[in-house]
Amino acid sequence: MSKDYYKILGVEKSASQDEIKKAFHKLAHKYHPDKEGGDEAKFKEVNEAFQVVGNQEKRKKYDQFGSDFEQQGGFGGGASWEDFMRAARGQGGGFQNVNFDFGGFDMGDIFGDIFGFGRASSAGRGRKGRVRGNDIQIDIQLDFKEAVFGTEKEIRLMKNNSCDVCSGSGIEPGSKMHHCDECGGRGQVTRVQRTILGAMQTVTACPKCGGRGEIPEKRCKHCGGDGIVRSESNYKIKIPPGIDNGESIRLVGKGESAGAGGENGDLYVRVHVKEDKNFQRDGENIYTDLHLSFPQAVLGDKVEIDTLDGLKKIVIPEGTQSHQQIRLKGLGVPHLRGLGRGDHYVKVIVDVPKRISRSGRKLLDELRGEL
Repeated sequence: MSKDYYKILGVEKSASQDEIKKAFHKLAHKYHPDKEGGDEAKFKEVNEAFQVVGNQEKRKKYDQFGSDFEQQGGFGGGASWEDFMRAARGQGGGFQNVNFDFGGFDMGDIFGDIFGFGRASSAGRGRKGRVRGNDIQIDIQLDFKEAVFGTEKEIRLMKNNSCDVCSGSGIEPGSKMHHCDECGGRGQVTRVQRTILGAMQTVTACPKCGGRGEIPEKRCKHCGGDGIVRSESNYKIKIPPGIDNGESIRLVGKGESAGAGGENGDLYVRVHVKEDKNFQRDGENIYTDLHLSFPQAVLGDKVEIDTLDGLKKIVIPEGTQSHQQIRLKGLGVPHLRGLGRGDHYVKVIVDVPKRISRSGRKLLDELRGEL
């Protein structure tokens, strides 16, 4: 039975190629099996639909003959679901005569930020196939106002750093480099495996030279040729104004060293903000409570309140109601992107006395008819 690929993607038959791409992008995010709550069957179905109607030539044939015009699993000739997922993760694999049509956009853009592969991978291969060191995450604690107005913190941590004797090269100072006899100086080795899908060719970094194409005549005695030593690192970190609880600061290249020929990972500093007994934060806005007596609420008053910028006098209008909010514009938390500040909202709570004097009761009785 012919499948309705337009219905699977949730678009009309008259949809443009851009609309089809956007629909696939959205559904791929939703159903990707590596994502929590993903659906592999749905993801396969969505991809199969996009491989056809996302390609103008195949779409013409599909519109004329239906989905049976050319069915090979939706992943291209001779390729499997595992091959497709490898390509989606940016791992390649060197397959011949296998073409995955991703519609002009990078699968790393779709999945990298969510799942940690492609360009966003935390370890393994970095730019141009270079070995990449591990990312590190550390946690720091900030006082409430440190998070609001920003501060500077010094952190210390033990991690894998580049050897300070050979500068991470792994070469004994004064030693020469020679071409690697394992890969012939290419830095990569090719292997062919025979599988039920046919001969599959893979290209990987040379295990002997680590992808450099060269090996040292003498290895560094201090690090054993790895280019890595375990040592303490100290960093001063600028905490930007407006950072919130649970957010992270990324320090590019301050993660662990990958050693000779590699690039450093990144350091992520996750922030934990202490609560404040006076202020409650919601995004860039601040909320506080102000207790007023009954006469203050009825007759109005001028009172002094505590704000992030110190004590401020505010006017209480006559007839202020309990739980009414007074807005203090621009006295909230600074926006991280420098777009000004949020607001401070003061919630009025009118306190009703449980006991009053005889004279007070008499006055209230006289006012009963007016209130």
